[in-house]
Amino acid sequence: MSSQLFSFIRHPVNPTLRTVSLAAQTAVAALAALAAAMGIGRFAFTPILPMMQQDAGVSLAQGAWLASANYLGYLGGALSAIGLRARPASAIRAGLALIAVATLAMGLTRDLLAWAALRALAGVASAWVLVFVSTWALERLAALGRPGLSGAAYAGVGAGVAVAGVACVALMAAQAGSAAAWMTLGAGALAVTALLWNSFEAEGPAAAAPAPPRDAKRWALVLCYGLFGFGYIVPATFLPVMARQTLGETALFGWAWPVFGLAAAASTLIASRLAQSMRPRALWIAGSLLMALGVATPLFLPGLAGIALAALLVGGTFMVVTMAGMQEARRVAGAQARTLMAAMTAAFALGQIAGPLAVGFLAGTQGGFARALGLAAGALALSAAALAKDLHRPAGTTS
Repeated sequence: MSSQLFSFIRHPVNPTLRTVSLAAQTAVAALAALAAAMGIGRFAFTPILPMMQQDAGVSLAQGAWLASANYLGYLGGALSAIGLRARPASAIRAGLALIAVATLAMGLTRDLLAWAALRALAGVASAWVLVFVSTWALERLAALGRPGLSGAAYAGVGAGVAVAGVACVALMAAQAGSAAAWMTLGAGALAVTALLWNSFEAEGPAAAAPAPPRDAKRWALVLCYGLFGFGYIVPATFLPVMARQTLGETALFGWAWPVFGLAAAASTLIASRLAQSMRPRALWIAGSLLMALGVATPLFLPGLAGIALAALLVGGTFMVVTMAGMQEARRVAGAQARTLMAAMTAAFALGQIAGPLAVGFLAGTQGGFARALGLAAGALALSAAALAKDLHRPAGTTS
């Protein structure tokens, strides 16, 4: 790895120390990249939306369109990653740079169509970074004999969410507007991009992506990951609304997003310990079942207690399932891991788009949040059941 992020540990004398330092650098680089890509490129819109409603007059309907633009961009980015002919380093750098530029530009305009285009661009780039960082980091950590550090790498998503949330709370306290928030986070993403530019492997020519796997068992993973996207996005989208209805306009609500991010970051660190004795598929199943319980909690435990427990269980499992899903893709697909990861990410994006649409339909038929939460919990339980059928099947088995 040339021009490492931490030069003071670049050339340790002891080979064992060198391996440890390279693994640590890999995990830190992946953590920072995912923090920028997901915490800013994907999820910064959530804490900034209330600011945009206040100072830019953005309605809930317009906010939904802007969120959907990001979801569609994420889907497009995941689909393009399936056949993208690029080195991981090039795709990661391009993705991080696009996220920084798109985020900065959000603060320079108040045109709704421009905002939608910028959020879609950030979604495309976020998918590239997730897929290619997962491919690069998991392969490198395994080669260095430190696969347990993947938990630290995926903690970057929760860390990015928490940092973006705290930044927005501070900016709101300083009475800064949404434009200042976008530009502050964009500048942060730009700084991360510059720091990480030389931290990724860039050796060898760009290789064409392998053909999409036709093994039904592998595509079952794609379906299960899509169900995860559907089950996760329903509470992730509407629990804040339920919390606001319960809490009202209080300072507690402003801290909900940073706490959600911290729970996500801590969960991957804990899960990486469990992964030493659990297969990725087993960890995926456990995370899905806990998330299903969290989604269903408001149905039998109403009020603030139910919402708080749901937020804890959903926030504490969504990155565990993401991490375990990417690890399972690598275990099952081997050389085709990047293609399978991209297909799974595209399925997640489809589920994420379908979730709010289902909520809108059920609310229109007087089902309200109860039926939507029940449907989401059922999707997660179905995913866990499907995964459990092949829990003990060796990697590469097709029948």
